[in-house]
Amino acid sequence: MTKEIQTFAISPLGNLDAYIRSTNSWPMLTAEEEKVLAERLHYNGDLVSAKTLILSHLRFVVHIACNYAGYGLPKADLIQEGNIGLMKAVRRFNPGVGVRLVSFAVHWIKAEIHEYVLRNWRIVKVATTKSQRKLFFNLRKTKKRLGWFNQDEVEMVARELGVSSKDVREMESRMAAQDLTFDPRPDDEIEAGLVAPIGYLQDRSSDFANGIEEDNWGDYAADKLGLAIKGLDNRSQHIICSRWLDDNSKTTLQDLANQYGVSAERVRQIEKNAMKKLRGAIEA
Repeated sequence: MTKEIQTFAISPLGNLDAYIRSTNSWPMLTAEEEKVLAERLHYNGDLVSAKTLILSHLRFVVHIACNYAGYGLPKADLIQEGNIGLMKAVRRFNPGVGVRLVSFAVHWIKAEIHEYVLRNWRIVKVATTKSQRKLFFNLRKTKKRLGWFNQDEVEMVARELGVSSKDVREMESRMAAQDLTFDPRPDDEIEAGLVAPIGYLQDRSSDFANGIEEDNWGDYAADKLGLAIKGLDNRSQHIICSRWLDDNSKTTLQDLANQYGVSAERVRQIEKNAMKKLRGAIEA
């Protein structure tokens, strides 16, 4: 990726809301458009195609980054890290595999965000209560003299600190443990014999890529429906809105017939024709 593309995509500079609106202004690509651009990049190194692929998928990065708001980290930084993952995915994407870019890029986007979260927010604390903190600091001093405890030393330390042997063993284990990244960066070197938790822990409750695609398709369909309704005549618009879009209650055919001075059957026909036009506009 060129420096120009990186600067344009990575940094949500200035007003974050304005940046998010700008990401939504880039049109979503159809499967065929995406394939053509990906092939130009993959086989010819076309950076203009790379830029289009990146810009059209920035909205997905924002969507993913918003799911990490609970960690107390700046949303702009989460988006920036996710954009780095998106660019790595675009660079490695092979259009011949037969999957959409968003499905491939989700892993890379989340990997970069995970790495940022783990660098800036420690999930597991060694000591959380006042007594645990006291035990932790005293145990550190004692271990400098004795090293790894045998059973007699555990009991001796427990007596000196006024705690149970179990508490000493648990704190010693916490102090000796090392953090293991749940989802390592794709280019990390993993020590022989070690497997990151993502390799054996599964979340069967959701498919993140499908969820993003469904959300964006819902927004797209809603926009098309709004335009299609505006294309109806005033009476048809009122009948459709009263029958199907009113949040309070569904107006009956007879009520609408009384308003327009026609039969209920005539209102039903107008409704049927209007629904047919709407379906045609959405499916087009």
